This record gives sequence, structure tokens and C-alpha cells, in this order.
Amino acid sequence: MESKLGAADEIVGRSLAFQQVLNLVRMVGNSDCVTLIQGETGTGKELIARAIHNQSSRRQGPFVALNCAAIPGPLLESELFGHERGAFTGACAQTKGRFQLADRGTLFLDEIGDLPLELQPKLLRALQEQEFERLGSGQTIRVNVRVVAATNQNLAQLVAAKQFRADLYYRLDVIPICLPPLRERVEDIPLLVEYFVRKYSARLNKSIGVIPDQLMEALKAHDWPGNIRELQNFIERALVFSPESVLRLPLADLKRMTKQPSTAASRTLADAERELILGVLKETDGKIGGQSGAARRLGLPRTTLVSRMRKLGIETCRPDGRAPFSRCRMNSAVPL
Repeated sequence: MESKLGAADEIVGRSLAFQQVLNLVRMVGNSDCVTLIQGETGTGKELIARAIHNQSSRRQGPFVALNCAAIPGPLLESELFGHERGAFTGACAQTKGRFQLADRGTLFLDEIGDLPLELQPKLLRALQEQEFERLGSGQTIRVNVRVVAATNQNLAQLVAAKQFRADLYYRLDVIPICLPPLRERVEDIPLLVEYFVRKYSARLNKSIGVIPDQLMEALKAHDWPGNIRELQNFIERALVFSPESVLRLPLADLKRMTKQPSTAASRTLADAERELILGVLKETDGKIGGQSGAARRLGLPRTTLVSRMRKLGIETCRPDGRAPFSRCRMNSAVPL
């Protein structure tokens, strides 16, 4: 089920953990309370912030985003609150900050844990009083802004380490929303894969109509430390290397991005890889090399595929009716 939260069409998921998040978004949308979204990198924090904005009475107003980690500390105050002409070297004109640009709308402060300590009191005042001064000006500017902040850090630990102000933390943590990592949303992976296949098929002018079951099982077995962003990038890359209408899994990429697994996990990944290779070999009648061979379909050099087959105990037999390759015993050489 793709959730319908205003314009946030990219929100996809029917798992219980994710549905609880979406129910919370619906409940808090119409309030003006400060909201703190917490989650690992790549879990979709900005997407949820936009969903909150789209559910609110401010949805006709601006949604302004600022990544606090992307701007050097000396420039961040100007980005937040604006500056007057001549306030600092290079300030050639009066400039509005993000708080003023977000007036009557929502300001999304991503990576709030990276906000410099010296800037935190001014942000706290802007949150509490809805007022501030531009750099180089003594005139107070009042605004009407809802703030949604996000972080992949543990702010409570930063407070304990005196790297984040406790009063600002409590002001931000009025409504906390915790996003589950993708490894806790395994049932959502097929939905996300299908969504990204549709999205990138249109962009890359591809016509992918089949996602093999063994490929999907391999994707579900991976723990995705980069979460949805990693899965999204992986599917885009897979589409590039899928020459036909069947989505092909870049096995070398999956092995490289999979951390050292336990023995049980290793067997699971090996089984998924074996099934995928066997499925492609059946489609090519055991042919490995050449334009229509299994190596090309899998996006691997022929020698690499042969090496993987040996390690997995797979041997091809010529399609002469004697024995299908999936039942052949492993010999020292693999007939091509």
C-alpha cells in the first residue's frame, strides 16, 4: 500500500512499524508543535517532514529545508536568520534567512545534531519567541514558522557529552518520531523495489516487466545499512545493467556491500546467489559466454562467473539431454 499523505507520493510501505509512523504523522500534522524526527541515514526523514507539512494547515505555505551539516558554522547563522548589506565581507545585499523564507510555512532543519553550540541559543530563542535579528541589524523580525528537525544522532547522548544544549534538546523533542531502519521493514522491500523499478525504468527508458523471485529474496536477505537510499541507488544501478525486460542483480555489487555475515547468513546469501545463477543458466541453456550468455545477463566477466560457479558447486552440462546442469556433480573444469 502506498500511503496517501498529501503530495508525498514516494512514501511506500505497509509494515506495522512504518504504519505506526504514518499514523503519528497524521495525528501531529494539524498541530504546530515542534517535531523531532530520528532515524538512521537513508530512512526518509525529509520525506516524513514533507508529509507532516502536507497534512498541516500550513500546506499552502512554503516548505523550506536546511541541512545544518552542509554549511560551515560561520555561514550557518546567516543562512538561518539572514544578513544586512555589509554585515560581513561579501555581504553585498540584504538577504532573508530560512526562518523568514518559511514564514507561515514549515522549516525543516536536517542534521540538527551538527548545529554549532554557539548558534544554539539563538535558535532556541527563535523557536520559543518566533523572533530573531538578521546579522548586522538590531531590528527584531517576527515570524510564524513551524519547525521540524531531524537527526541520525542520539541527541540525549550529545547532551550528556555537553555537545548539545539540554534546553534546546527539550524544546525540539516535543513530538519525537522514530523511523525504523529498512532491516526492520523487510516486508516493505518488495514494494520499494517495485516502486523504484517503475521510477527508474521511465527515467532510463527501460521496459522491466519481470523481477525474479530469487533476486527479490537476495534483496530481502541483505541488511541495507544505508537503508532506503542504498536500496534506491542499487535498483537504479541494476536497471542500467539489465539489457532485457528482466531485472538482473549485480552480484558483485551485492557481495561487496554486504558486511561479513555469520555462517547462517552466509549460507542464506550463497543459496540466493546459487539460485540466481542456476535460473539464468537455465534461460541460456547452460551458455556462459557470448552476447546471449549468462555472464552478460548477470553483468559479470565470464571468468568471474565461472569462478563463482565453482565455489558454489555449480557445473553446466551441454544441453544434450544427459543431465540438467542443476543436478551435475562438480568436476575440476566447467565446460563452456
